Amino acid sequence: MSGSLTYDLTLAGLSVGGAAALTGIGLVVTHRATGVLNFAHGAIAMVCAYLLRQFTVVWGWPLALGAAVTLLLVAPGIGVALERFVFRPLSVLGGDPAQTLVASLGVFVLLVGGAALVWGTGARADAPTLVSADPWGQLAVAVALAVGVGGVTRWTRLGTELRAVVDDRSLAVLGGIDADRVAAAGWAFGSFTAGLTGVLLAPYVRLDPYGMPLLVMEVMAVAVAARMRSLSVAVVVALGLGVAQSQLTRLHPAGWAEPLLQAVGANLFVVALLVAALVLPGIGDRDALPRTATARVATPPGAWIVAVVLFLLPLGLAGSDLHTSVQVPALGVVLLSLVVVTGRGGQISLGQAAYAGLGALFTALLAAGRFPGLPRLPELAALAVAVVLVAPLGVLTGWPAIGRHGLALALATFAVGVGVSRFVFAQPYATSGLSLDRPAGFDGDRAYYVLELGLLAAALLATRALRRGRTGRALAAMRDHASGASAAGVRVPSLKLTAFVAGAALAALGGGMLGMGLRAFDATAYDPVRGLLWFAAVVVLGADSALGALAAAALLVGLDAGARGGVAAALIGVLAVLVGRFPGGPYEALRTATSRLRPRRRATPTALGARVRRRLRPVETGPTGRPPAAGRPDGTEPQPAAAPPGAGDRPGPDGPTRTAAGPR
Repeated sequence: MSGSLTYDLTLAGLSVGGAAALTGIGLVVTHRATGVLNFAHGAIAMVCAYLLRQFTVVWGWPLALGAAVTLLLVAPGIGVALERFVFRPLSVLGGDPAQTLVASLGVFVLLVGGAALVWGTGARADAPTLVSADPWGQLAVAVALAVGVGGVTRWTRLGTELRAVVDDRSLAVLGGIDADRVAAAGWAFGSFTAGLTGVLLAPYVRLDPYGMPLLVMEVMAVAVAARMRSLSVAVVVALGLGVAQSQLTRLHPAGWAEPLLQAVGANLFVVALLVAALVLPGIGDRDALPRTATARVATPPGAWIVAVVLFLLPLGLAGSDLHTSVQVPALGVVLLSLVVVTGRGGQISLGQAAYAGLGALFTALLAAGRFPGLPRLPELAALAVAVVLVAPLGVLTGWPAIGRHGLALALATFAVGVGVSRFVFAQPYATSGLSLDRPAGFDGDRAYYVLELGLLAAALLATRALRRGRTGRALAAMRDHASGASAAGVRVPSLKLTAFVAGAALAALGGGMLGMGLRAFDATAYDPVRGLLWFAAVVVLGADSALGALAAAALLVGLDAGARGGVAAALIGVLAVLVGRFPGGPYEALRTATSRLRPRRRATPTALGARVRRRLRPVETGPTGRPPAAGRPDGTEPQPAAAPPGAGDRPGPDGPTRTAAGPR
């Protein structure tokens, strides 16, 4: 009986591992062909799964036809479109990993928002089954793809060209290689594997715009463990994790260890992502963000006056409008934490949603008297203590930032955010039965909004203080050039920790305010996907601008409340893609689009007549009979410098004559 159970669990694990291997293969191939770590891989998988359902369930197409159109036309077409319109301009500019990271996150947010806008945010349980749950089918697909791709990259001319383009694109072009064609092929195949992963997983997992992309991103650990290079390592790691996850379900220890082991077993790929991102050598060593994303943007005159007026307007509202407006100051404080970490310190942080959620959770636990070792506290005191407790946890993302840069730091911060979401927010022992009330005297929406404005003003002052004085200068130096700042005596490691700890404190304050506004702890409000959306919103509207963070908060809350869900994410995604396409940022894109749409001025008859009269006007002459020389009001010509005696002399009939060295 035990042997039969082990065999069945192994088969189930191979099925999960086969689907994870497909994701690893697609990520590795895309990275080897283009040098891009495609954060949008899961979003492409989700869109393809929705499209296959639309073709077969809604429109009644045959499954074979719908699968062929989805996997052979749409999925590769998405990849080719991304390469042509998003990532090819970046490769021409030098292929900066920082800009490709922002563009990739923009594509992710755009696809998630577009899917929510088209198909809604509810989960779908009627996705068609392309391959049965039999593990041999999915395993055979993964192994066949790995063998085929390995053979192509090792023994064909395309594989040689692919390696040459990744190593040095400009040198490969000089060698006669069509780099655009190679990159397009890599993106097409990567998107095909993403679509295949999505249609295979859709019948067995929750199909919604947020759940599936996050699930696919969790198995990114497979590609990271393979160092984004080895297909065989990616397949072996995926199958091993799948089997181990299935076998862990057999263990049932007594006491407190059982829920912990169950959480580890259900989220083994998340554990692997944490280990791969925090322990294994990082991918890339360049700065995480382009300089344009953290550049100081000049604040237009009167902008702060307009912002103050707009934030005071909700005090005159009532009902649902006022209740919705309560979320804006709280989210603004959360986004100010990204201004501190990203704008001031130049460090990427994709896990700020975790700290915001911890702030809300700790506030609820302290107010309910359920926090271990601490008594029950009033709501306002609970919020203050929660900020103090969460702030040191910023070391979780600050510590990896000391030795990691670029894509490695992005993965590390994202892994921490996903780990907190899965092992804290999703566990019933931590969040079941929690409610969160507002402080005494601020129960109504209008009174609580006044309290939020006061806390927002305090957060703005704290953010401003980090720009002033010695600390502000040290942060600016570290952001601009970390190694140069270190050589100048700046303690870069401790300064990075300070930025992340301050960011965690602000995020916790905003998260607690958001929970009080909603009167409950809602784990979905702090989902890691929302953290990616918040990061993209702050980057596109000015990572080093507190005013940009406030504008992003108002935009996210206002669009989601006043329009169909997904509009805000789609808009932020478009702007993030433009940040990657236009080196000067979205402001340059806006100016360029405005100048192209502006009609050219046509010459009026009066202007045309004046131009003709100027051309026909007699030319004034100087004393020599020539037009006045430039720079001489008397019309005389400037004389060249005298040449040394004898220079340029040549004999003539009347004596020496000057040549080009001087006047004759």
